[in-house]
Parts: sequence; C-alpha cells; structure tokens
Amino acid sequence: MSVALQGAISQGILWGIMVLGVFITFRLLDIPDMTVDGSFALGGSVVAVLIVNAHVHPAVAILAGMIAGGLAGAITGVLTTVFEIPAILAGILTQISLWSINLRIMGKSNTPLLANNTIFSDASRLTGLPQSTVSALMGIIIAIVIVATLYWFFGTEIGSALRATGNNEDMIRALGVNTNRTKMIALVLSNALVGLAGGLICQSQKYADIGMGTGAIVIGLAAIVIGEVLGRLLPGGLTKFGARLAAAVVGSVVYFLIRAFVLQMGMDANDMKLLSAVIVVLALCIPVVWEKYKLRSSYSRGDDQDA
Repeated sequence: MSVALQGAISQGILWGIMVLGVFITFRLLDIPDMTVDGSFALGGSVVAVLIVNAHVHPAVAILAGMIAGGLAGAITGVLTTVFEIPAILAGILTQISLWSINLRIMGKSNTPLLANNTIFSDASRLTGLPQSTVSALMGIIIAIVIVATLYWFFGTEIGSALRATGNNEDMIRALGVNTNRTKMIALVLSNALVGLAGGLICQSQKYADIGMGTGAIVIGLAAIVIGEVLGRLLPGGLTKFGARLAAAVVGSVVYFLIRAFVLQMGMDANDMKLLSAVIVVLALCIPVVWEKYKLRSSYSRGDDQDA
C-alpha cells in the first residue's frame, strides 16, 4: 500500500470521529449543525496551545479540546432552545464567533507542533511503528470505543428520547419529554466529538490552523451519505443502529480514499472543496435516481403483465 493511501486511511478514520458527531445532529435531529466548522478548529486550537505553550500532556490536551467543543455546542443549544433562534442560524452565528475566538486562543493563524510530542509520536516511539500506522491503529481503537459507547447511550432512556425527538418532536413532547433538553444534549455531545476529532487531527498533522475546520460539515455529510449508500449494498442494509454508526466511519475512510486517488491522478489540491461538493451531490442524488428508476421499472412490469 502506498504512503498516500495509508495516510488517507488514517486520516479518514480520525475524521470519522468528527463524522459521528455530525451524524448525531444531521441524522438523529435532522439539523445540519454549522457549528461543526468552528468547533473542529476550536478543538485543534485548544490542543495546540496547551501542548506548545502550557506543556500539557497530549492526552490531557485532547480531553480539553473535547470539552471546548462541547461548550461550543452548548452555545448553539442555548441560542436554539432558550432564545428560539433557528438551529441552522444559531450554528452559523456560533461558527462565525468561533473564528475570532480560535484566533484569540492561538494568537496567530497557525500553531505548529513539530518540536512537541503528541500521542501518536509517543506511541510510535514505544512501538517502533511508523506514525501513519500508529495513527490508523489508534484511530480504529478510539472509533470502536466511541461507536460502542454511542450504541449503549442511544439505547438508554435519555438516548431513546433523543432519537425520538428527531423522529417526531410533537409526539415525544406529548409524552412528557423535555425536547429542549434532548436537543441540548445532542448538540453538546455532537460538538464534543467534533472537538475531539479536531484535537486528534491537530496532533496527527502536527499543526493547528485557523481554517482547519472549513468545510468540515460538508465532509461529514459526504461521509454519512457515502456510508449509507454502501450500507444499502449489504444484505439487510443498515437496519441496525450500530451498523449506521459504523457506516459513518467507513464512509469517512472511503471519502478520503477517493480524495487520495483524485490527487494522485493530478487534480489540483485547490479544487478539493469543489470535489467535496460534487461527492455530496452525487451521493445524495444517486439513491434518489435509483429509487425512481426502480419505481418506474415496477410500473412498467405491471403494465406488461396487465397486457
């Protein structure tokens, strides 16, 4: 396997943690939370500053980045639930604010970690494995733990109420559930995972950048849809919730593999945002076109039988 493809897999797994955060708001609450772009960079900024300036242990710094992401989600939650600002607008407002906040945190647009230890460099030194391999292995372990934890959480009473809020908010409110609380929990949990992913990516690529979260929501949506499309090809599809969570991570890996293949074919790296948008459009359109084709075919077969 080439170094580029191995790097794409490791990046795809780490970004898959961010995709799980997007999955919670986008698929469970039907909210495209724009906070993601800001909370991802927030997680990376906090981790970088703590490691470089405060000499905090990389693992502790990641925990701080996760908490910072959760706080960003809480701000969006307050704007949405308390002040009744539409969720998408609340996310945009938080995202815009986080740009300035992240710049304040780092004090500059870019903070390198080249001279500092990270969890990946420490593990690489202990095991003797290349850092790209260590990133992939650690990413797999972290992703499995998170998927298992989310699967357990969404099977609890509060987790089931959160899922029901996205399915039918009026019904679950009639049953006495405080939907504002479930929305707040979802937004905090989602952005905590995004902040965690930002901290991991920051340590993996050895720098934090003010623009590292730009387009993160698009990548998340693309990965989710790709995972769902691939999941429909499996026997039984994605009928189980755990399979849907795993498919989100797999979709992230496939997305980054597609990017790596396209770059190796000579595509300009500046066109990656365009490629991301095209992938999302195709992933969203293909299932719709396929369903319409199958429906039209069933009508045609019915007409033939009547004749």
